[in-house]
Amino acid sequence: MAKKGKDYFGLPWIISVILAFFIGPVMGILARFSEGKIIAGLLRLFFGWNIVWVLDFILILFTGKILRVINC
Repeated sequence: MAKKGKDYFGLPWIISVILAFFIGPVMGILARFSEGKIIAGLLRLFFGWNIVWVLDFILILFTGKILRVINC
């Protein structure tokens, strides 16, 4: 299988897929805060954790990157 990107804290692709599947909402929020994107993390915490994690899982699975709508 082709090597995919690393997005959840620089972890390998398969680990990112597993984490996105089981604890995706938490990982998405933590990833935003760890990158220093406080506004994006807060928006994700209050509004996007329940829907966007499905998109993150699909994107991690096929592209190796998580969804980034806001870069602030």
